[in-house]
Amino acid sequence: MIYLDTSYLVRLYYEDPGFEAVRDLAGSDHVACAQHGQAETIAAFHRKYREGAVTLKSYRAMLAQFETDHQAGAIRWLPAGDQVLQKIRDVYAGLPATVYLRGADALHLATAASQGLKVIYGNDTHLLAAAGYFGLKGTNVITKG
Repeated sequence: MIYLDTSYLVRLYYEDPGFEAVRDLAGSDHVACAQHGQAETIAAFHRKYREGAVTLKSYRAMLAQFETDHQAGAIRWLPAGDQVLQKIRDVYAGLPATVYLRGADALHLATAASQGLKVIYGNDTHLLAAAGYFGLKGTNVITKG
């Protein structure tokens, strides 16, 4: 199982830079993401529409494909239970002031760590930089970092 953050999930549906590498990665194993990644992904689709990057027809097609994939179980949506939230509390309690970590990114990192994963894949520099505090290696296959 591989954990993709939202920036990578969006590339499964939209051809943002690096989408080919992300799709190759996704084809290598079962894909997982935190449950809140559903809302983030849909919001990213809407942003593409709102900013004029996609037409209404394309936006609706992305939403329909996402729903089809959801119903088919193409992405394993991982819950944020007590263990995940405790991990977040523990990490923030010892997190240096120099680390920029958003709450949604902490949910991604703690969720991946709670599943025993060792790597999280994404394109978000802040998320990747904070991965080590959760015992994870942050990897970006787009930049090979």
